[in-house]
Amino acid sequence: MLFPDLRARSEPDRVAFVPCPVAERHGPLSVLTLPEALVEQRHNAAKKVDATSRPLAYLVQAMLAGSFIGIAVVLMVTAAGPLRAAGSPLAPLVQGLVFGVALTLVVAAGGELATSNMMTLTQGALGGATTWPRAGGTLLFSFFGNMAGAFVFAAMVHFSGVTAPSTPAGVMVASLLEHKAEETVGQLFWRGVLCNMLVCLAIWAGVRLRSETARLIVIFWCLLAFITSGFEHVIANMTTFALGLIGGLPETSWAEFGRNMTVVGLGNTVGGALFVGIAFAVASGRVPREGKDDAPATAAPAQVVTQPAPAEVSAS
Repeated sequence: MLFPDLRARSEPDRVAFVPCPVAERHGPLSVLTLPEALVEQRHNAAKKVDATSRPLAYLVQAMLAGSFIGIAVVLMVTAAGPLRAAGSPLAPLVQGLVFGVALTLVVAAGGELATSNMMTLTQGALGGATTWPRAGGTLLFSFFGNMAGAFVFAAMVHFSGVTAPSTPAGVMVASLLEHKAEETVGQLFWRGVLCNMLVCLAIWAGVRLRSETARLIVIFWCLLAFITSGFEHVIANMTTFALGLIGGLPETSWAEFGRNMTVVGLGNTVGGALFVGIAFAVASGRVPREGKDDAPATAAPAQVVTQPAPAEVSAS
């Protein structure tokens, strides 16, 4: 989950730990320290890996996350398409202003997002909460689940006619695909790095913050920064390319789709895992390693909560 409410599920066969009991002591306007947030992230990573033991449920969560990002892509081209057609310089700003719905839905509704998992699973593996092979397997599972969700959602949008080639939204989709094909490998990679630094910063800040309102504000600003700046998000690109491939647009191809997924995906991994995940693990100082099934060192005993927990968002 991205920002678990740190309460147990209601199912009788599951027991959840309160991953960071300091969250219980802090008020809603407080901020966790870096070490406290890192401990919580380790526990989140262990829960993500364990969730893959229920593959169908995990696949659905990943597909939902991919479709949530797709919703933002369609909103973006629908809102900014007419502005781009009119040559308005405000088009990039409008794109950034509306794209925040993507991560907001992932966090609020629940879903497994690969790009945020790049940070969370790295921090969990570094801290001993899971192994590197299991972290990598979980990341790949969420990545291809996101892709499946993006293609299903794109097919629905295609048949709805919202992004038909004659519409401003459809023209913008074609323009985006043409522009992505013109970018060099280096440009795609570094735009991917910069993009996921901002996405993972939004998630990391959300782990530290206790207020849901504050979390949503941070998400808004971070996504505004990455979209308006023209950075590359591999999951968002899944929907953009799916719209082009399903619609038979000449501006793209399966080969270009593969190039983009590979290069941008690697860039996103470096941005999220290295420049946010590892960077804040180092910045947090010496935090004792823990076993995957152990509660964090500062945690209270495991609790079983009878009331149902809110939807979980996985990844980070």
